[in-house]
Amino acid sequence: MSKLVISTSSFDVDNNPHIQQLLQRGMHVAGNSYGRKLTEEEAIALLGEDTVGMIAGIEPLTERVFASARSLKVVSRCGSGLDSVDLAAAKRHGIRVLNTPEAPAQAVAELTLALILNALRQVCQTDKLVRAGQWPRTQGGLLAAQRVGIVGLGRVGRRVARLCQAFDAEVVAHDSYVDHSPHGVELIPLDKLLAGSDIISLHLTYDADTHHLLDRAALARMKRDAIVINTARGGLIDETALAQALTSGQLGAAALDVFEQEPYHGELLKCENAVLTSHIGSLARESRQRMETEAAENLLRGLMETGVMENG
Repeated sequence: MSKLVISTSSFDVDNNPHIQQLLQRGMHVAGNSYGRKLTEEEAIALLGEDTVGMIAGIEPLTERVFASARSLKVVSRCGSGLDSVDLAAAKRHGIRVLNTPEAPAQAVAELTLALILNALRQVCQTDKLVRAGQWPRTQGGLLAAQRVGIVGLGRVGRRVARLCQAFDAEVVAHDSYVDHSPHGVELIPLDKLLAGSDIISLHLTYDADTHHLLDRAALARMKRDAIVINTARGGLIDETALAQALTSGQLGAAALDVFEQEPYHGELLKCENAVLTSHIGSLARESRQRMETEAAENLLRGLMETGVMENG
């Protein structure tokens, strides 16, 4: 019996028509029982040597993983990012890799806006104080009065730009691969964006060139009360340097949904001016349903096109 692995920690198998179709064709489904991102070793064990198709989360899919999964033909990412997948290794092993880039974009953009507003108005800190019996008169800032610098003008970055413009914020952006920006968004060099923005929001891919894009030196170039937002990938920020900048008052606040190591247990947990969420960017009900449907549809189509399953 052919085996399908679903490694993302949450997936609605029962209500996914494409998964049900695969089950009806004799496919056996194995899932992630850990409730978190798998390690490399756990991914190897779960895949075994009999898995033909995989709906992947953000676990590391490395040369070792692909070499051990001898029957694997198709990996369908439930999400947009492919930085956790060794694409060259997948190609060497004849494994087709697919993703769902459009489905999570709106959800991530809306969470980004929520984190921006939360950081500006200190919602989380005020909530804690009220629950502790205090009644603080917390004074925050208006988004309409801020200059928002967006790094990365892809599907999410462009949406965040529009949302911020709807609040009458000034929006500037940096993207090395974009020549034309959305209406009202000025493209500027990264150094200028970091030095002149009140809010810096990251929406770019993670690779060797963008590792710790916001390092100690980059954080030092920002305005003293600047706010840093990251809903893209954890490796884009040096988290230790960020924690130090927040603790020292060099930065005003930060809000992160992604971290280099997840679950996160680092120094940012001690920072009162940091809002931390557990990689929930795509976890809006409507977007999640679309992601899962598209990921399963991609997998089914991929298995058919690679000859693992027959059409019909």
